[in-house]
Amino acid sequence: MISKSRWKILAVLALFLVMAWYSISREDRYVLFYFPVQMEGLKCPQGEVEKKAAQLIGNPLLLYSYSRDQPTFLQLKDFFWIQTTSTYQLPYGVKGSEDVLLRVLAITNYAMPESIQKLKCLRCVVVGNGHRLKNSSLGNTIDKYDVVIRLNNAPVVGYESDVGSKTTMRLFYPESAHFSPKVQNNPDTLLVLVPFKAIDFHWIETILRDKNRVLKGFWKQPPLIWDVNPKQVRILNPFFMEVTAAKLLSLPIRPSRKIKQKPTTGLLAITLALHLCDLVHIAGFGYPDSSNKKQTIHYYEQITLKSMSASEHNVSHEALAIKRMLEIGAVKNLTYF
Repeated sequence: MISKSRWKILAVLALFLVMAWYSISREDRYVLFYFPVQMEGLKCPQGEVEKKAAQLIGNPLLLYSYSRDQPTFLQLKDFFWIQTTSTYQLPYGVKGSEDVLLRVLAITNYAMPESIQKLKCLRCVVVGNGHRLKNSSLGNTIDKYDVVIRLNNAPVVGYESDVGSKTTMRLFYPESAHFSPKVQNNPDTLLVLVPFKAIDFHWIETILRDKNRVLKGFWKQPPLIWDVNPKQVRILNPFFMEVTAAKLLSLPIRPSRKIKQKPTTGLLAITLALHLCDLVHIAGFGYPDSSNKKQTIHYYEQITLKSMSASEHNVSHEALAIKRMLEIGAVKNLTYF
């Protein structure tokens, strides 16, 4: 006969198992995908990320194979010397925006830094902006990666112990550009414009050429003065936005009145890393449970999920895409959700 004390233990165990099952079954939560990483002695699994990316992105039934042949950044010669046609409009192509794009490419750069190109193994971390980074003490670990990719206007100064201080690339669009780029980035940081619309090209052109500023066409006013070195600015190849939307989120690429969803900069950055790197880790991704209205979503500001209610992003859908990456080992997670 089982004693009362043992019944209590079994009851507590059963309750724990039920709670664990509930947590795992939630589409927007994947708490168990948490991999503490020791950078010292970390092996470089060359070719493994490319194979995993092919699993995620390639589709043999549709005769679509994954390839790393696509350039990371757009370059002038592809549009000036030869006629490169684009099937889609922004953000999935540059159709209809070629003229202003040419002017922008004439004053920016496209090369990947030699310090990155010479590495035989490229270890990358994509640093999200999520609240999970707060008090994480991951700063030193993040700074040890060869490539640190950051997003939008997420600050570094004042948060170094949790998010590090190294920034190899920062993906942004006009509305998300930090007003003090030289303060929040390193002198050699690549500032990678993610063009969502044609006016984004006009904005960067007026900034870099110091022309009359573009004031309309933005959902939020971008910087009118943006002190950067034009040679550090890159234009991200829209191919990565197309792959993220079509292959990872199954979103329509053609303009649609019914479906206006677009990938977040975060998921786009992970797609870029899968294309570029030999090892991909992520940190600070994930949103609070939808029932938690008071939990902040970023490590650096007091805004909640309510602020995203009118956005064109489906964060639950993206959570499933990241969960799939974690399940097959394409990426590993330094934080938890």
